[in-house]
Amino acid sequence: YAPWCPACQQIEATWESFAKESERLGITVGKVDVTQEPGLSGRFFVTTLPTIYHAYDGVFRRYRGSRTLEDLEGYILERKWEAVEPVAGWKSPSSIMMHGMAGLFHFSGWIR
Repeated sequence: YAPWCPACQQIEATWESFAKESERLGITVGKVDVTQEPGLSGRFFVTTLPTIYHAYDGVFRRYRGSRTLEDLEGYILERKWEAVEPVAGWKSPSSIMMHGMAGLFHFSGWIR
């Protein structure tokens, strides 16, 4: 997310509610400000905001569903993430390619 992003501001209350339910859901919910962590936006190849990822056992899937609390919870409780194609190996945030992208984003921030 980014603090200046209208779509991020719109989902913020829902995301905070989702985070409060994380223990009940058996998950960890996080939020990263891409203006403060440009390397992560490169590593995760963030091109739109907000971008939501689900990670399980080192496998990343991009969440593209509705952004209501009920739908976010259903994605976890009903294991809908299992039907979502994982991020391709070369685009995975843990790949060497995305590690290089993180460096590029850091460098571009340094130049600015």
